[in-house]
Amino acid sequence: MCGKQQQFVLRKKISYVKGMNKSNVLEKILWSVALPGFGQFLNGKYIKGLLFIALELIINVNSNFNEVIMLSFQGDITGSIRATDYQWLMFYPCVYMFALWDAYRDAGGGKDTFAFVPFVVAAYLNTVGVIYSDTFMILGILPGPIWLPMLFCFLGFAAGMVIQKFLKKLFVDES
Repeated sequence: MCGKQQQFVLRKKISYVKGMNKSNVLEKILWSVALPGFGQFLNGKYIKGLLFIALELIINVNSNFNEVIMLSFQGDITGSIRATDYQWLMFYPCVYMFALWDAYRDAGGGKDTFAFVPFVVAAYLNTVGVIYSDTFMILGILPGPIWLPMLFCFLGFAAGMVIQKFLKKLFVDES
């Protein structure tokens, strides 16, 4: 092979490996989104995976989370609020976001400075969404205990990315 062909093949292999790594990280995160603990299993962290699944099941059952999800998707927000055990549901956002962060980090992500910040801020705002989900209205609509925390979680992740960028400028030496 001549030099240009070797460079082309090398570039293809490097881009394939980089794509595989990103795909690998995404796979672990998406399985963790489906059920906290699955990403840990895929990362070979079986004890952590079992712990997250156990926490998920305990919080899920005690907060009536599956029923709350079902009622929310069916549009019965008042019913979902009545079914929610808020004392238990308050634990869910932090456990969920930490499981996502942990799977992401163990899969090779999170190497960037302050990479944890978007996950932490999302967990905080998701919890705030749970707290106000029975009263907070958006344009006269009560989103309830599923949709408001989800919205706050996405807003928290976006705000966390802004905060991460600010912290990097503040604390990381640019030299």
